[in-house]
Amino acid sequence: MSRTLGLGTLRLGAVGTALLLPLTAACGGSGDGAGNGGGSGAASGSTRLTVLAAASLTDAFRTAGAAYEKSHPGTRLTFSFAGSQELVAQVSQGSPADVLVTADTTSMDKVKGDTGTPSVIARNRLVIATGEGNPLKIDALKDLADGRVKVVLAAPEVPAGKYSKQILDRQRLTVKPVSQEPNVRAVLSKVELGEADAGLVYRTDAESAADKVDAVDIPDTQNAVARYPAATLKDSRHAEAAAAFVAWLSSPEAQKILREAGFQQP
Repeated sequence: MSRTLGLGTLRLGAVGTALLLPLTAACGGSGDGAGNGGGSGAASGSTRLTVLAAASLTDAFRTAGAAYEKSHPGTRLTFSFAGSQELVAQVSQGSPADVLVTADTTSMDKVKGDTGTPSVIARNRLVIATGEGNPLKIDALKDLADGRVKVVLAAPEVPAGKYSKQILDRQRLTVKPVSQEPNVRAVLSKVELGEADAGLVYRTDAESAADKVDAVDIPDTQNAVARYPAATLKDSRHAEAAAAFVAWLSSPEAQKILREAGFQQP
């Protein structure tokens, strides 16, 4: 008797489980979408774009990305920030991505066979970043040539490094950096941490750390203009969505975000 009851119980349990399975499956989808902005189906119904962007765009693009996703709920953005030379190497090696934004046109030109037609979305200029309060009272490029000043620069192959060399050479200044960094954010970090007295960074980088460093302006006649081109990648699996994001970067909404971050108009 107990054996018969056991089988019946098992059958009823199986039926109950079968009835519950569709309900469980129906609830499972919302869990996946919760980490991607919430709504049901957000993960499965979204187009995911990978954007390779110059390190100096880090703060501005994080803000811009959030704004873009809000106004384009069907698109999710993943950013990879690094020195432009590193990004170009990734593209040349076939790393999967959809959009490339560099800090100079020269880097973009190196992969012109892999991109659509680039458009310049912003400009930037260099400043001298010093420790908070500018303890050594650095007020001009010539002060960086003082051997007692520990200066850090971006490496020559990095756009910020090329611009730095350009403006120092024009002033016929010889500066011996204590280190040469792989991207401009690494230069900023050295100054923030007190490992260097001064460094040449973009104005936007100095503004992002205004509570930790001081920025000494460089006159326009002695400065260099950094231009930021953006382009779709030909191997993108989401060509239409990638083109839409690149076009949006020139829109009033995106330009306002870039201006607020300290970037200049294209």
